[in-house]
Amino acid sequence: MKSLKIFVACAVLVGLLTVLILPLPTASKMFVLVALAFSAVFVFVDSTGKGKTFAAITIAALVLYLFVTFQRGVLLLQEGSLLAMLLGIGLLALPLIGAWAMVREIIFGTRIQRMADELMANGELPEDRLPRTASGKIDRAAADQEFAKFSQTVEQDPMNWKHWFNLSTLYGAAGDRKRARQAMRTAIALKSGKTSANLSI
Repeated sequence: MKSLKIFVACAVLVGLLTVLILPLPTASKMFVLVALAFSAVFVFVDSTGKGKTFAAITIAALVLYLFVTFQRGVLLLQEGSLLAMLLGIGLLALPLIGAWAMVREIIFGTRIQRMADELMANGELPEDRLPRTASGKIDRAAADQEFAKFSQTVEQDPMNWKHWFNLSTLYGAAGDRKRARQAMRTAIALKSGKTSANLSI
């Protein structure tokens, strides 16, 4: 989601500039405020890490936002002033960036689901059995033991995408989303037959 987070940050910046600098009509300012509110909701939904329902809601809202943002960009270009034209160009560019990032994440999620389905069909999908504290946090000592076991399996057979998938799920369960995505990308690359994948744990 890193690319989508960058998109959200850009949208917030452009929105703030629009509200603070341009003498826009009230309706336009309301649109910007709604866009900023959506950005905040997007970040919240992304941080929850919950499943397909949130993903579907986020994608639908993002598509609507991209469409309206593009429309507002066209209107700003028609204002005539240099600042309005610059902001308009920015608003036209953001939907393209956002659409690219969204499609990229959808493809990423689809590939993960296919691999998970294959592992589940073969009874190889790892289960999250890590003990948790009363607050829901993973027990660090238990996570370290599991990581040692999973990483050793990867080191013994680094070209097996299933081991990287399992390692990614462990990272994810422990809350290390950056390493989880890196390991999952390695799993996807190996599953696709790419031998130049990043094999660093």
